[in-house]
Amino acid sequence: MSGLYFVSDLHLGLQESHAEAEKLERLETLFSIIADNGGSLFLLGDILDYWMEFRHVIPKGFTRFFCMLSGLVRSGVPVTWLAGNHDFYLGSFFDDELGVRTLYGIHEVQHDGRTFLMAHGDGLGEGDTGYKLFARFVRNRFNLGLLTGFHSDLSTALMRWFSRLSRKHKKSDMRVESTRLIDFATSLAMERDFDYFVCGHNHAERIQSVHESDSTYVNLGSWIEGRYQYGVYEQGEFRLIKL
Repeated sequence: MSGLYFVSDLHLGLQESHAEAEKLERLETLFSIIADNGGSLFLLGDILDYWMEFRHVIPKGFTRFFCMLSGLVRSGVPVTWLAGNHDFYLGSFFDDELGVRTLYGIHEVQHDGRTFLMAHGDGLGEGDTGYKLFARFVRNRFNLGLLTGFHSDLSTALMRWFSRLSRKHKKSDMRVESTRLIDFATSLAMERDFDYFVCGHNHAERIQSVHESDSTYVNLGSWIEGRYQYGVYEQGEFRLIKL
């Protein structure tokens, strides 16, 4: 049976040009692995550090990535993208033009007799009220309509500003794992059965058993510190692999 591949928190567009080029080189390697082996790819949010979609304009800076993504889809690999707190509203460009399925919140997949729950991780669990209000504001269709009515340069600048606000709020570019997402996975395991809860957001890769259950918590970590890891489930095992 083909595998499931997971990656999150690339934050494309955040760093200097040499770091961005290295991320794209590693991502191209990952896409080649998936195309050769077969399987499905799940992008679990914050793939882009900012994004603003317009009706007739595609912001520059991500052309190579979009071409790579389109090529992977055309090779027959299903790609699903769950929005994060930086790429918080993806719009229709990815679905209609690139063939990438875009989703929000928690997504469930059945594979190999196992249940996978996946999300970016933002806004889950207790607390984080400020961010939850922020997300509702920026994903509101009326507010999005106002933003897209501005000149594209101004709206894109606003998206970058929102991205910086999100980073200051979270303060998690340091690889320090809070317990909020693990606590959320634990409480979820008390309510329902699942095998894996896969997320990103906290920038600290980890695989660990959820307390007093048969479930497993997986955090995919981040690429902004040059670690370039991805998750893969195949042959009954979930692994985090460095490129």
